[in-house]
Amino acid sequence: MPLVDKPLAELRTYAGINPCPADIDAYWDAALAEMAAQDPQVELRPAAFQAPFAECFDLFFTGVGGSRVHAKYLRPKSPAGKHPALMQFHGYGGWSGDWQDKLSWVNGLGCAVASLDCRGQMGGRSQDLASVEGSTFKGHIVRGLDDPDPRKLAFRQIFLDTAQLAHVVAGLPGVDPGRLGAMGGSQGGGLTLACAALAPELIRRAVPVFPFLCDYQRVWEMDLAEGPYEELKLYFRHSDPRHEREAEVFTKLGYVDLQHIAKRVRGEVLMGVGLMDRICPPSTQFAAFNKITAPKEAVIYPDYRHEGLPGFQDKAFRFLGGL
Repeated sequence: MPLVDKPLAELRTYAGINPCPADIDAYWDAALAEMAAQDPQVELRPAAFQAPFAECFDLFFTGVGGSRVHAKYLRPKSPAGKHPALMQFHGYGGWSGDWQDKLSWVNGLGCAVASLDCRGQMGGRSQDLASVEGSTFKGHIVRGLDDPDPRKLAFRQIFLDTAQLAHVVAGLPGVDPGRLGAMGGSQGGGLTLACAALAPELIRRAVPVFPFLCDYQRVWEMDLAEGPYEELKLYFRHSDPRHEREAEVFTKLGYVDLQHIAKRVRGEVLMGVGLMDRICPPSTQFAAFNKITAPKEAVIYPDYRHEGLPGFQDKAFRFLGGL
């Protein structure tokens, strides 16, 4: 079988190579405490789009640093009792998408859906009020990397937004806080893992598909710093052309490397992986997956790249139907 990465047997035991900061647990414990201290000031505004069986809202809350964060929120129109809820996360540089593509979850599973707009990414309605030292030219991975304070890393704030969204939704009328799930692909797959890791008491089932934001140094060493990871290459070319700070850079990125917080996940995980993926190499995905100690399954597509995985959405639908 053709390979772009390690053989499957090696992937299943791969432990990742990106350095982990010594204070990773204290870093995220402090971040979560900051999030918990933030008054979210939740607001639901009826949306222009509505459906016969769903109520649709623009949901706003205040995230860490004071940014107002937006999500599309849909819920069953006449639920009997409490219903489950699903957090959805989009791909890198995207947005929460159209209302229509969320309706099957509301109608088919009788659940609420909250689809986040990542702060600072195109097309969405979330604010990004962060002020950092260093380049903000291209890419959220490297944004904040030159700031002396690692709390300024852009993905720290975005990861916290995923967890805060889960807490906000858990407190909305009609939602059963014991029946929350999360799903997404690529960046959305990474944010699904972030949500499950940082709100482990809430996320019961998670469906990450070819998750981004894992094992950055492995991407670099495979010479696959292209597409969404191209900013790693650009950062070194412009900010550290002789790689004199390489160890420092990858260690700092370790704060927002999902493999280093995956151990926090408690809910069940169903992950979709294409073994020919050159955008998010399989080894980087397994670096995070292999550190999850909760019940988990990786669904393997040997001939598929970073693309739709046939039958996987049906499997995910059944899996999330168990919320």
